[in-house]
Amino acid sequence: YSPDGLHIASGSYDETIKIWDATSGVCIRTLKGHSDSVFSVVYSPPQGLETDGLHLASGSADKTIKIWEATSGVCIHTLQGHSSYVNSVVYSPDGRTIASGSNDKTIKIWRV
Repeated sequence: YSPDGLHIASGSYDETIKIWDATSGVCIRTLKGHSDSVFSVVYSPPQGLETDGLHLASGSADKTIKIWEATSGVCIHTLQGHSSYVNSVVYSPDGRTIASGSNDKTIKIWRV
């Protein structure tokens, strides 16, 4: 869920991320850029007076983490460093770092 509860982000085996309207269930945006299945998607936490997540982070079987602008769906960063699937991603409460877990048996902390 987005921090404001209005949207849901989902990752898929079809290599996409979909943004859904949480009330109607309608897909409002499809994000493309990963080259393999997307296993984990998370919204950034709210910052200051901002009530909704400005960014999404996604982890994929393509061994990358991508950072997306939530409103436009544009990929703004690709983080590389894992040697196997990225199974999970999560933002720190202040939104300044991301932790990722991988099948390579490591957890990495990234500055974003």
